[in-house]
Amino acid sequence: MGTPDFSVPPLKSLHKNGYDVPLVVTRPDRRKGRGRKLLPPPVKVMAMELGCEVIQPVSVKTDEFAEHIRDIRPDLFVVVAFGHILPASLLSIPRIGAINIHASLLPKYRGPAPIHWAIINGEKETGISTMFMDRGLDTGDILLTEKTDISSDDTTASLHDRLSLMGADLLIRTLKAFEDEDITPVPQDHSQATYAPMLSKKDGHLNWKKSANALESFIRGMTPWPGAFTFHGDRRLKIFKAEPLPSDSDAAPGTVIKGFSDELRVTTGDGALSVLEIQGASGKRLLIRDFLRGHSIPVGTVLT
Repeated sequence: MGTPDFSVPPLKSLHKNGYDVPLVVTRPDRRKGRGRKLLPPPVKVMAMELGCEVIQPVSVKTDEFAEHIRDIRPDLFVVVAFGHILPASLLSIPRIGAINIHASLLPKYRGPAPIHWAIINGEKETGISTMFMDRGLDTGDILLTEKTDISSDDTTASLHDRLSLMGADLLIRTLKAFEDEDITPVPQDHSQATYAPMLSKKDGHLNWKKSANALESFIRGMTPWPGAFTFHGDRRLKIFKAEPLPSDSDAAPGTVIKGFSDELRVTTGDGALSVLEIQGASGKRLLIRDFLRGHSIPVGTVLT
């Protein structure tokens, strides 16, 4: 059970390692893009390439869906970024249980956006957890974990891809541990839990009162989606990459201050931020020196 790109490597890994996948469950096709073309989820595309049966229920809470699953008599559910909350009646169907691959070191960053928030909050490491699913949100017993460092140039995109591959590997290790009867589920310490809430486009708005270091992490955490942005007057500017710098300016946060001729340097609540890659409302992603050739943002301008 999975939907986006993150779910594809685990599905491929199950197939490659000879596990029987009698059914792939994913979300319905959705209309995307300017043409509103109806497109299948990435998991559906891969499942069809692998020759797996695919179903796309609008709801997983119907008697019809539950009966379909019971007929298969599954040993396990493998759930990866599916997008539906499974009711207890479904979780009780598989013989062994339902395994979820979650992109954090649980109990930290439970919820739908663990990769984004780990970067935004300046974490130095994160990882993958496999766990048994229960009625709570990412609250089940932990099976295995794998750590990875978050580098200073990681974005949500790069960390997403790395964790997806790690999840595929950890899933196979988890299944082999079950086969060898060499795994002990460990209850989570709920007192240490943190939550990674869903993000929307409006959440990418830069708050220049924050420190330059915090803003740089925020930008990486918002890249590529939902995107970090600010306003120059009524023009929306999307920022992809920036560098924190020391500054002794007493200008208000968000003020453009003097830097090199091909640089956009902005004051923050602590230090300054040098914008390195930017995109205008109707343009393409550019290095700042190329953007400034056609878009003047003079010293003293206040970005909001």
